[in-house]
Amino acid sequence: MSATSGHPVPSAPPSYEEAMGINMNYPHPYPVPGQKPDGKGMNPPPHMGQPPPTNNPITVQTVYVQQPVLFYDRPVQMCCPSCNQMIVTRLSYDSGALTWLSCGGLCLLGCVAGCCLIPFCIDSLKDVDHTCPKCSALLGSYKRL
Repeated sequence: MSATSGHPVPSAPPSYEEAMGINMNYPHPYPVPGQKPDGKGMNPPPHMGQPPPTNNPITVQTVYVQQPVLFYDRPVQMCCPSCNQMIVTRLSYDSGALTWLSCGGLCLLGCVAGCCLIPFCIDSLKDVDHTCPKCSALLGSYKRL
């Protein structure tokens, strides 16, 4: 656009203060709380805009988070969730999937005269149940397969 068309082109847009009509000679466009109109300041009252402090006691609650216990084929020392006593778990062995698969594998190899029953006598092939010795609660199990 050229200036020859009769309309002068402004060099820059007006500033925010000019557009809004704000007087830049006045120090604050809005009154400041705690200040008199003559500009002399005064101290605001304590706790202005805040509720007065209260002397309520703070209650603190301690939460103990117990890590999950991993059960294997060895006894575990832990706190029983049923009776809240520190115990060492009692182990009991039950025939599980590994026991039966071992028996079936021995049968396929030709051990049918009773030798295929040997896995039922070996605790390291059985599943393990962990119980509390004091309250007899079942705490967890370890499955071989």
